Amino acid sequence: MDAQLGVLFALTFLINLIGSLAYSVRIAGVRTGRIALSFSLFNVLVLVSRTANTFQAPLLAKRVERGLHLPQLAAGAVGDFRWLLFAASLATVAGAALTPTFQRLFTHAVKAFATHRSVPRLLIRVLTPAGLSHIRDALAVPSPANVVDGGRIRAPIAGGVMIINTLATSVWTVGVFAALYAGYLAPEFRVTASNLSGVINGVATILLFAVVDPFLAMLNDDVVGGRSAEPAFRRAVVWMLGSRLAGTALAQVLLLPAAHAIAMLARTI
Repeated sequence: MDAQLGVLFALTFLINLIGSLAYSVRIAGVRTGRIALSFSLFNVLVLVSRTANTFQAPLLAKRVERGLHLPQLAAGAVGDFRWLLFAASLATVAGAALTPTFQRLFTHAVKAFATHRSVPRLLIRVLTPAGLSHIRDALAVPSPANVVDGGRIRAPIAGGVMIINTLATSVWTVGVFAALYAGYLAPEFRVTASNLSGVINGVATILLFAVVDPFLAMLNDDVVGGRSAEPAFRRAVVWMLGSRLAGTALAQVLLLPAAHAIAMLARTI
């Protein structure tokens, strides 16, 4: 792995880590009863993710452009993309492992913001001795019970939603990579191929926002309204993280077929 690929690996890891931690924000919203505020504060991290994405895209596109002129880079292109897909899977595992710690920290952050009502003050407070002690106290490992008892999640729809989450995550994860790799397969239409990633990711986004997010929002409201227990919601989050991990793994399988399909579509439209 060269230095440029290492930077791309780190950026991909960061983007997917923040996406995985979004589930723990829902737990913090349940615990504090401030769901809207929880997501609003999480948008600070979303900005970090989008900033990382703005650096990742041109760096990766430049690597593809260089690969078209340097055979040694083109020969290892598939391996490069597989490394980046592995970064997505690794970030999902890290996000799952950090979920108990992050949700405790985020719960404290939501409560602190309700008092100070200022994001800059909140960020400064994190760097104080008291803030650092909260980080130390929040360290926790995932509970095996949340996985072992996961089968108690009721409603067949949960299984369907997890399948959809797996498929949508796989498409969203592989979309940009497959479109860029299609540039190697159809170099004369590489700009068209790269722009087709928006169409592919649009399908994944529709699935996530039309099916998965409303389902999780319903679970959120059920817990806040007392119609469901928090442990059941935590178990659902664990299984949603599992389906996300399965999606990043499936993306490895879809990389080449998707790239060939995009290259063919770029030639025919």
